[in-house]
Amino acid sequence: MTLRLLPETLVNRIAAGEVVERPASVVKELVENSIDAGARNIDIVIRDGGQTLISIDDDGIGMSGDEIALCVQRHATSKLPDDDLIHIATLGFRGEALPSIGGVARLSIVSRADGSNDGWALSVEGGTRKGPEPAGRTKGTRVEVRDLFYATPARLKFLKTPRTEQNHAVEIVNRLAMAHPEIGFTLSDGNRTVINLSPAQGREQGELFAARLDRLTAIMGREFADNAMLIEAVRENVQLTGYASLPTLNRGNAAMQFLFVNGRPVRDKLLVGALRGAYRDFLASDRYPMVALFLDVPPGAVDVNVHPAKTEVRFRDAGLVRGLIVSALKHALADAGHRASTTVSNSALGAFRPGSGLASWPGGSGGGASYSPQLAERSTEYHQPLPHLSTTPTARTMEHVDADGVVHEMEMPEYPLGVARAQLHATYVVAQTADGIVIVDQHAAHERLVHERIKNALEQDGVARQGLLIPEVVDLDEPSVDRLIARADELAELGLVIEQFGPGTIVVRETPALLGEMDIKSLIRNLADDLAESDETLALKDSLGDVCATMACHSSIRAGRLLNGDEMNTLLREMEATPHSGQCSHGRPTYVELKLHDIEKLFGRR
Repeated sequence: MTLRLLPETLVNRIAAGEVVERPASVVKELVENSIDAGARNIDIVIRDGGQTLISIDDDGIGMSGDEIALCVQRHATSKLPDDDLIHIATLGFRGEALPSIGGVARLSIVSRADGSNDGWALSVEGGTRKGPEPAGRTKGTRVEVRDLFYATPARLKFLKTPRTEQNHAVEIVNRLAMAHPEIGFTLSDGNRTVINLSPAQGREQGELFAARLDRLTAIMGREFADNAMLIEAVRENVQLTGYASLPTLNRGNAAMQFLFVNGRPVRDKLLVGALRGAYRDFLASDRYPMVALFLDVPPGAVDVNVHPAKTEVRFRDAGLVRGLIVSALKHALADAGHRASTTVSNSALGAFRPGSGLASWPGGSGGGASYSPQLAERSTEYHQPLPHLSTTPTARTMEHVDADGVVHEMEMPEYPLGVARAQLHATYVVAQTADGIVIVDQHAAHERLVHERIKNALEQDGVARQGLLIPEVVDLDEPSVDRLIARADELAELGLVIEQFGPGTIVVRETPALLGEMDIKSLIRNLADDLAESDETLALKDSLGDVCATMACHSSIRAGRLLNGDEMNTLLREMEATPHSGQCSHGRPTYVELKLHDIEKLFGRR
C-alpha cells in the first residue's frame, strides 16, 4: 500500500461532508457570506427542497475578477486579514464553503465589485472550474447551486422529502434574520414567497430594539411579542439583550429558543442550561419558554472555531456568561410581578362564541392567563411587602339596580385582581374588577404563594420547622431511600428532617412549619422522583424551584375546598403582592381576566 496525496476534487468532496450536510447547510454558508459582504437585501430561491436549485442574490460589496477566481479555492478568504483566529468578527472565516459546494454540485457565481464597471462569472462542476469570464451584473453577487450531491449520489439517499429540507432551510434563514434586522430577506420556492422580511431603517439603540422586536414578531408570532419581557444586562464587557416569554407562554419543546453570540446563531449546551436554570422555579421540566437572546462578547473571549458548521462556541469564562443569563432572566421575571400571558383569555372568549365549541380551549400547561397593560399599570403599587396591603385602594363609582328596581351607586375598589364575588365548583374564585372579571384557580394560585414563602424564608432566617408528635414512616425502594438520605442535610435546611429506618424506609420527624398539614408520604415519594431526574452534582439550593414546587403543591389549598369571602379576598390580595403569581410552580396560569367589553360583545351588546 503506497502513501499518496489525494486529488483536489476528492479532498473537496471529503470536506463537503463536514460543511454541506444538507441543502440547509448550503443556504447557511451562502447567506452568511452575503451578510459578511455588507448586503442590505438578500433574495433566496429554493426548488425541490434545495436539491434542484439554491440561488442566493445579494447587493453586497461583490468581488473583482481576481477575487472570484480565488473564492473557490480551499481556505481562500477575505475575513482574516491579519491571520488572527482569536479575534473573529465575521460569520464565515474558514474559506471552505464554496470549494466544498463546488465539489458536490454545479456551482455558478456572478459578481460585480462595488465601484467597478465590470462583472465576472465563474462556474465549478464536480470540482472542475471554468472561468472567470466577463459577465453583466449590477453591484453584488449571485450564487447558484444546482443538482446538489450529483457528484456524490450516495448522499442523496440521506435527504428527506423536499418539504422537510425546505423547512430546515427556512429555519436557518429565520435565525440569521433575527440577528440582522437591518437586512431584508426573501425566500421563495419558485412558486410562492415563504419569507418576506423588510430591512429596518433605524440606527439608534432604541430604534434597533424596536426593529429587533418587529423582526422577532414576524418570525415568532404576535403572541410572543405581546407576552415578551425585554432582557438587557451587562457584566464585564459581556452584553445580553433580547426578549423572553412569560412562564405561562411556553412550549413542549425547545424549537422556539433562539440564542446568538456576536450575531451568530448557536446551539450551545451552556446557554440552554442557563435558560433552564433561570426558569426552574416557574416551569415543569418538560416545558420550555420562548426566548431570543443575543450575547455580545469581545471576540477574544469566545472561540467560534470549534466545529466546521460554526454552531458551537466555547467561552473563556463560561461561568460569567451563565451567571449573566440566569440573573438577567430572573430579574425580568421578578419585574413581571403577577403578570401572566394573554393567550388563554382569547381562547376562552373564542370557546364562548357561537359555533366555536369548547374544543378550542388550550388547557393544560401550554396556555397562559390574560394580561392587559392597564392591569399591569394598576398592579405596580401592590408589588410591595404584604403589610402594604392594608392601604385602602382607590374606588370607582358604579350603578347597581336592586330587586325593587331602585338604582344605587356603589363603590368598586380598583384592586388589580378585583373583589371576590363567588366560588365555583369549590375550585375557582370569581372576582369583579372595575372593567371585567377575573377567574382564579385557587390551588394553582396558592401553590405559587407557598412556593414564594418557602424561598423567602430560606433566603432570610431559614425555614422554621415543626416536629411531628408521631413521626411519619414512608416505605420506598432502596435507591430512592439512598438518594434522599444523601441529601438529608440539604433537606433539613429546607425544613424537612428525615432519617433512614431500615433498607427501604424513611422516617420524617420534622416538616416546614409554613406548610401546615400535608400528605407527607406523597411529598416524600415525589421528592424522591424529583431527585432521580435531577443532576446529582447540583445542590438542592440551586434546584430550589423543583423542591419548593413539590412542597408547595402538597400543602396548597386543594381544589374542592370551600372558601369564605375573606379567604378568597385574602388570596387575591396576596397574589397582587407576590411576584410570579400569574403562574403556578409548573408554568400553568393561575388566573384568567375577561374584559367587560369582550363579554358584552359575546351577548351582542357592542
